[in-house]
Amino acid sequence: MTIGNIILGDYPLFLAPMEDITDPSFRYICKLNGADFMYTEFISSDGLIRDGEKSVRKLDIYDFERPIGIQLYGHLTDAMVEAALIAEAAGPELIDINFGCPVRKIAGRGAGAGMLRNIPLMISMTEAIVKAVRLPVTVKTRLGWDDDTKNIVEVAERLQDTGIKAITIHGRTRAQLYKGSADWTLIGEVKKNPRMKIPVIGNGDIDGPLKAKEMFTRYGVDGIMIGRATVGRPWIFRDIRHFLATGELLPEPNTAEKAAMALSHLEKSLQYKEGPRAIFEMRRHLSNYFKGLPHFKETRLKLLTSLDVDEIKDIINETGNKYGDYRIDDRTSVYGV
Repeated sequence: MTIGNIILGDYPLFLAPMEDITDPSFRYICKLNGADFMYTEFISSDGLIRDGEKSVRKLDIYDFERPIGIQLYGHLTDAMVEAALIAEAAGPELIDINFGCPVRKIAGRGAGAGMLRNIPLMISMTEAIVKAVRLPVTVKTRLGWDDDTKNIVEVAERLQDTGIKAITIHGRTRAQLYKGSADWTLIGEVKKNPRMKIPVIGNGDIDGPLKAKEMFTRYGVDGIMIGRATVGRPWIFRDIRHFLATGELLPEPNTAEKAAMALSHLEKSLQYKEGPRAIFEMRRHLSNYFKGLPHFKETRLKLLTSLDVDEIKDIINETGNKYGDYRIDDRTSVYGV
């Protein structure tokens, strides 16, 4: 698979851009575990053109994470074009446009998945960005606004005609948010459409190797994007890559291995952020790294409330030592078998 001049090989695995999750520290861990392509957290075009600190900070990218894309969202074409030019200057491999975020504060004002209610603007905005930048431009979107507007086959064609180099489709409507099951049928229809020449990347409910293999095989997608299932489980990329290559399911890492990964993740977080913010934004990851350990409630509470870096490191080390070889290897829940 290629996106523009970016060569990704067969069956590439993408880390989805997620607010307050896919920061440089998490991208580092996911890259170590085999993610082929990653994105920054999505960035507000309004915040970027106004030089907002939070938005500008998200432009920071590092050599270890390449190839990488910067994802932008917004509802005004001029602001999106200006933001795309700023993002291009930061040196990513591509610019991605977010037409898929369903949260009310974004979609409600016409950005993200809100653009699915104004397809002509979606198309004209995309075309303007493609013309403005020299980097490849890609789009991430959903099946439609609701069950009555699942028009992704037509919309994907029209987006391709603007000159984008790939499209990622989340298998839900905006109305679904993240509820129910992702419907990959229409993603498959986009891929089978003989007019489609650009790569089609599928997204939604990929939680392990068997599901990933099924989606590649049944729907013929060029790549798979994984989001929520990576949180506290960055080794999911390793597991999928191994299964695609060998047909063998790897066991879940033992607790000592998870503790080592959690410590590395924390160290990277502290390297890129100030102490308190690094700790706050690590908590959702730490909670999931050790999910399922028996008799861990009291320790978990300490882990998720402490602001003392040394204490947190001690807790992680003690957890790794105490539980050591303990594995959560319930493949019914982890792999869906």
